[in-house]
Amino acid sequence: MKNMNIEERMKHYKVPGLSMVLIENGQISGTENYGLLEVSSNRKVNENSIFSACSISKFLTGMLALKLIEEGLLDLDENVNDRLVTWKVSENEFTQNKKVTLRNLLSHQAGIKDPKGSFFELVSDIGIPSMFELLEGKTPYCKVPIEVQYEPGSEFHYSDAGYCLIQQLIEDVMKKPFYQVVSEFIFKPLGMENSYLNTTMVEISKKEISCGHNKNGEWVDGKYPIYPYPAASGLWTTSLDLAALILELMNALKGASKIGISNRIAKEMITPQGGKSWTGLGVFLEGFQKELEITSLGWGVGFQCMLVAYPYAEKGAVIMTNAELGVHQLQGIIGEIYKSFIS
Repeated sequence: MKNMNIEERMKHYKVPGLSMVLIENGQISGTENYGLLEVSSNRKVNENSIFSACSISKFLTGMLALKLIEEGLLDLDENVNDRLVTWKVSENEFTQNKKVTLRNLLSHQAGIKDPKGSFFELVSDIGIPSMFELLEGKTPYCKVPIEVQYEPGSEFHYSDAGYCLIQQLIEDVMKKPFYQVVSEFIFKPLGMENSYLNTTMVEISKKEISCGHNKNGEWVDGKYPIYPYPAASGLWTTSLDLAALILELMNALKGASKIGISNRIAKEMITPQGGKSWTGLGVFLEGFQKELEITSLGWGVGFQCMLVAYPYAEKGAVIMTNAELGVHQLQGIIGEIYKSFIS
């Protein structure tokens, strides 16, 4: 990073640990790891260190959806109720003329709004809800049933509930838990060996996992906050594994996908949806053609991270930190690194 003392900036923001990967010319050009996985410990951040990616999970879910569309298992533009089994979108005045589609859901334009105060981190006393219970509004994590509140395609509302619905759709179609489908179609073929969606996390050795910290650089309650909504915000991963996912998108756009995503379908992901210039399928967009920038941001209890890519310029970066600074990523250390990267 040009003229930037990252360790000094980490100290300034009270960020215990940071992991970063840079992509240039369609390949990884560097990895940088700083600080500790856990404050007051000797566990150093390295390239195998696992952080909570929070909402960057939505980029992963978008990539999985592309693959399943390519296989003919899902369709971007059909009524999702045609393939949902366990739970269905209830019909109302807003669904009379337009039905909810996977395209709507991936681009946060399904007419679904998250209820206030919903989709918080796992509380062990409550346990892990099923997607059916969540969508029915039968858990403290989401106390009212999810329903369409605007005509699908008419408005943008960032929605975890929409991604829970995508998860239910994929589980119904594939007849397997979501994390197994992701493992089979994405993690294994791309060699993402340090990526996990199973909400129990029992299979991961704690030595590689980062604790979450608050803006004062102190542990958050429970140290390892889990979000029990894998498709929306449940991914734990490394900066290198996320870089592999970015490279797969870049390769698919060149007709060289490792997992069989065509150039045509990959382009859909990074095309503005529903007349909204800033939203693609599971990613956010800015600029056009060679300058096109895609981003995915993760922000949850104890963690903040960001991935940014310029698919046609074939460059990008993944920045993961184990501190939740209480301000938008671009106003903290991630923003400083991002601005240094794009300058």
